Order: sequence, then C-alpha cells, then structure tokens
Amino acid sequence: MAQVLEFKLPDLGEGLTEASIITWLVQVGDVVAVDQPVVEVETAKAMVEVPCPYGGVVTARFGEEGSELPVGSPLLTVAVGTAADGEGDDEGSGNVLVGYGTTAAPARRRRVRRQDDVPAAAPARAAPAASPAPAPDAAPRSGPVPVISPLVRKLAREHGLDLRELPGSGPDGLILRADVESAMRETVQVRAHVTEAEAVTPAAAPTQAPAQAPAPSDTSAGGIRVPLRGIRGAVADKLSRSRREIPDATCWVDADATEFMHARVAMNAAGGEKISVLALLARICTAALARYPELNSRVDLAAREVVQLDGVHLGFAAQTERGLVVPVVKDAHVRDAESLSAEFARLTEAARAGRLTPGELTGGTFTLNNYGVFGVDGSTPIINHPEAAMLGVGRIIPKPWVHQGELAVRQVVQLSLTFDHRVCDGGTAGGFLRYVADCVEQPAVLLRTL
Repeated sequence: MAQVLEFKLPDLGEGLTEASIITWLVQVGDVVAVDQPVVEVETAKAMVEVPCPYGGVVTARFGEEGSELPVGSPLLTVAVGTAADGEGDDEGSGNVLVGYGTTAAPARRRRVRRQDDVPAAAPARAAPAASPAPAPDAAPRSGPVPVISPLVRKLAREHGLDLRELPGSGPDGLILRADVESAMRETVQVRAHVTEAEAVTPAAAPTQAPAQAPAPSDTSAGGIRVPLRGIRGAVADKLSRSRREIPDATCWVDADATEFMHARVAMNAAGGEKISVLALLARICTAALARYPELNSRVDLAAREVVQLDGVHLGFAAQTERGLVVPVVKDAHVRDAESLSAEFARLTEAARAGRLTPGELTGGTFTLNNYGVFGVDGSTPIINHPEAAMLGVGRIIPKPWVHQGELAVRQVVQLSLTFDHRVCDGGTAGGFLRYVADCVEQPAVLLRTL
C-alpha cells in the first residue's frame, strides 16, 4: 500500500523565511525519483531548484507559479511505494532536510525516471564528477544524513561528493556548506597529484530563463501596485536600512583616463586573456584599500567599534532583468587583472541567467559601482550595508582638458566615493579617492606602490 508523504518548503539558508514559486518542474501524477528537482523558487538571494527527498508519484502541489510560500509550508505530496506500471521508489534519499526527514536508511537505492514521465520544463542536468575517495577516518554513515539545505545537497551532488562520507562540523554532526567546500578542495588536491593536466571544474549549471518581474495589479485609483518581494524586496530593505543606520557622505573628482585606456589597449595587445576596464579599476581599488584600510571595514554597533577587515571581498553592482544584484569577488586583493576579469565575467553571466548562489551574493567588504554603463557621469549611490564605502565610476568620454599647459581633448571620467563618516573623516576619504584618481591618470603610480 502506498504511503503519502508531505514535502515542505525547506530552510534554504541565509536566514530566508519565504520563497516565490517560479516554475513547477513536475505535474500531479508524474513519477519522481529521489533528489529530482521538482520546483524552481526565487528567494531574496537567488533562484534555486528544490529537490524532493522522496521517490514516488506526485499526488498534490501547493501554490501556483508566482505565489509566495513561507518556509515550512507544504510544497507537494508524494505517494511512495507505488508508481506507474507497478514500479516505484519507496525510499528516501537519506539526505535529511532538517525538520522534514525521510525514511530510514535503505539497503539500496533504486531510481526510476521514465523518459515519458519527465516534464519538458525540467532542464538537463550534468552528470556528476567521479566521487572522491573518503578520508580514512571518515566511515560512511548507516543512517540518514543531516543536511540543513538543498543548496548544500546540490553542491555536493554537482561535485560528486557522497554526503554519507562527509563529517559534519555543525551541531549533532550537521553537514554545513563549509564541510562540502572543504571536501571539494581536498578532491582538487588529490586529482592534482594524479595528473597536472586534469582540470577540475564544477558541473555546468542548467541554463535558466530570467524570471519575469512581479506582475503589477490594477488599483481603483487608476495606478498600479508592484509587490516589493523577491530580489526587489530585498534591495528595498537593504537600502532602507543603509539610509537609517549609516551617516554617509560623498566626495568626487574628475580624472584624465587617457593613459589608463592606453595602458589597457597595450595590455590586451600583448596577448592572453582580455582585461576589462572594471578589472583594472578593481585592481586600483584593492591597492587603495591597502593604503586606507579604514574604508574596508564595518561598524559593530553593539560593541561601538570599527572592525577593519583583513581581506577585500569586492562587490560590484550588476543590473539584470530581475533587478539590481551585487555579486561578490572573493579575495579580490590577491587576484591579478586577468583573474579579476575572468571572475567578473563569470559572475555577470550567472547574474543575468539567475544562477547566482547566496554565497556569491553575500560577504562583500567594499563595492565598485560602474554606473557609467548607463551613460551617466556621476551619482551618489547608497552604501551596500553593512559595508563602509562604495566607489562610483561614470562614463569615460572625450572632453576638453588642460594637458601639459595646453587645451586638449582627453578621455575624462568622474569618480565618486560614498563613505560611512563613522569609520573615517574627509581627509582619509579624500586621500583614498585622490590615490585612485592618480592611478587612473598615471597607471605607473600603481606600479610604484605595489
């Protein structure tokens, strides 16, 4: 006899309490396999495919596409122990979503996915890489594996890691994202010893169409109402908090970027990976922050302290069809221009496709905002809370400029720095901005100070 199990919207991590249903990947009556993605949801951080820990027949779905569900509310029900043609999968994955659970650990797992039962909307998934050998002291678990989020499970699956072989560093052996990332690094090291020619890359993420903005609704006054939820709502909350808590100030300066642009052309002409303007500006920012660490900090209100941070995790503003997002380049201070260019390109592509993970959208310590791409010269942006500063860059265009005592046409850019006045005074902010401008006007300045 089939047993009907209820699968609830799991805790997706990062303190999120709700998610909007973007696309159902299964219909009522479909046969689903253990860990098969059943719905694509959008949180305030990113779009996520949610896998179901049960295998069987979908008997009900809760929530229409576009609706918002709180964490812990019913998502769908699955009849396990029976399926079409008498075949099914009455076993759970063993990878427990905390608070929801699956059946006891099975002796074997049987996954059934008939080709005619797979919904057309489900994107093709890349085959996982070979599973790494477990550490000698890590005995596989015989029972369910505690996992806090489907994001952790998906990360492990894409990199061929068996969660039963991983030790958990969380409470009661809970497997955290850091545990999976640690195992990934160990896998890379093992494979590097086998052959230097083998490149270890994560499984390709499925291409996703950008989610449509929330549909506006008519009002009796003849206007429209646009819901502040998802990414738009998260942006609204963060900007409002920044304005409430941070006493910000802005200073700006015009700079002659002619030599800067010539240097980029020369670097790209030398061969190798192409270097973007944003990457060169990021390299200047990290050098400037090393000289003025007050701007790479945050304020601890409870302790009434300014915490200066060791590393630079550089955020950059990216406008997408789903709204403004700020991907973060981790450890930007140790990257060269080529590495920065590649990471900017990767994160920008992921942002436009809606594939950024929560980890790629959090943890920034300083933001670079290139609003010149919108054809404007200047701006006074709002600081990305809880950071302490943001450098804004306008468009680089030909303008009249006094060069070596004569009027000439030069490539000119306006640079602006918005900073938290609690972490420093105007002298420090001005010194930072002046150093950035000097590096733009004379790139050799950067070489002298490295």
